[in-house]
Amino acid sequence: MKKLKVSKKEAKNKIENFFKEIKEKSPLEIKKIKKIAMNKRISLGENKKLFCKKCFFPFVNPKIRIKKGFKIITCEECGAIKRIKIK
Repeated sequence: MKKLKVSKKEAKNKIENFFKEIKEKSPLEIKKIKKIAMNKRISLGENKKLFCKKCFFPFVNPKIRIKKGFKIITCEECGAIKRIKIK
C-alpha cells in the first residue's frame, strides 16, 4: 500500500476542514488527523480541547465544572478528566 505524499499546506487545510464538523466524526478519524498533524509538525492549538486525549471521542455533551481557576471537562465515554486553565 503506497502512502500519499501531502504537503504541509494541504495537510493544514485538511485539518482545519476536519475540525469544523468534529461532532459527527469517529475516534478513528480523529486519531488519523492527529497523526497527520504530528507528522507535519502542525499544532492543533484550540482544537485539542474538542476531543478526549485518551479515547479520542469528540466532546458532544461533556460534564463541565469550573473550580479554582480551572475548567474541568469529564469525558462522557471513558470518564477521563481534562483540566484547562482559565485565563
